[in-house]
Amino acid sequence: MKINGQDYTTDELTMLIAERLSLPQLPEWERELYTFLKEWFTPSDFIEAQTSGSTGKPQNIRLPKTTMKRSASRTIEFFGLQAGNRILLSLPCRFIAGKMMVLRAIIGRMDLRTVHPSSDFDLLTDENFDFGAMVPNQVFKLLESPSGKARLENIRNLLIGGSAIPANLEAQISQLKSRVVSTYGMTETASHIAIRELSGEKRSDVYHCLSGISVTAGENECLQIHIAESKEPLQTKDIAEILSSTSFRILGRVDDVIISGGIKYWPEKIEKTLQSAIHGRFVISSLPDEKLGEKLVLVIEGEPTDSEIILQKSAEILAPFERPKAIYFICKFPETPNGKLKRNDIKETIKLLFHKVQ
Repeated sequence: MKINGQDYTTDELTMLIAERLSLPQLPEWERELYTFLKEWFTPSDFIEAQTSGSTGKPQNIRLPKTTMKRSASRTIEFFGLQAGNRILLSLPCRFIAGKMMVLRAIIGRMDLRTVHPSSDFDLLTDENFDFGAMVPNQVFKLLESPSGKARLENIRNLLIGGSAIPANLEAQISQLKSRVVSTYGMTETASHIAIRELSGEKRSDVYHCLSGISVTAGENECLQIHIAESKEPLQTKDIAEILSSTSFRILGRVDDVIISGGIKYWPEKIEKTLQSAIHGRFVISSLPDEKLGEKLVLVIEGEPTDSEIILQKSAEILAPFERPKAIYFICKFPETPNGKLKRNDIKETIKLLFHKVQ
């Protein structure tokens, strides 16, 4: 295996892992990396992994190494990666996305360059990579800097996943000259099973499955994933528009659907429309209502501002029934360790705020 330009035999890698893990002051992100490497090269057929916990308490699951190997091979094949290519690990290895970046380097015999997940990515000023992966917040911070766009374009193929990509950020990404894609997947599928193009002439809102993957509509119109090497399909909680056996759009989480006045609303769809009118993070949520059952409300992260102006802007761009009936402010949105918003926790918080003013 090659790490940061240095080739290691199996014995040398074993010694490196032991040496690094013995250091008491080793940064946590590095400890996670070498802990995963140690786990991967044990005789066990499984790797312990943790789900994101975006809709509940994170769960520990056992992922077969064969499943992870096949997932890594699919990605390598899809992007045409080759032995000796340079790939950037900028995600923590306690999550599946980071683990799979390391595994792709092992399976594809590529050079794994490691960097702190909270890095300012100065190395991208002078170095080029064939493949990398980031979460939306990392990309957002890079694009805020004057040289951020140029640095991102030094990654030939960039994956963005982990949480939804805001519309204003997606608009900036679409202007990048390099290939940038959004990924759809989960811990249970050992990372992504489908790709959506974000830059270039092929950019689209449609996800396309990798080889050996197909999809159908399952329970409650939610996406059902069929993996060639798996006997049983995986039922998700994401409501999808199935376009073909290998292509789909994601409409939102079934747990997040709001039924107001007998009509179903998908918060993420409304949020995308509102992106141009509101700066910073916000979500569409709901509160109990005697007439409607639930009423749509807008929740904004940060200190309170003029709600009337925001409501007026919302009225200009949203359909009448999509317009929020009230606005609430929360100083800091609750989120999972990998940055996904905890919508249920946000809803519970505004319920408390709602009852206080009654």
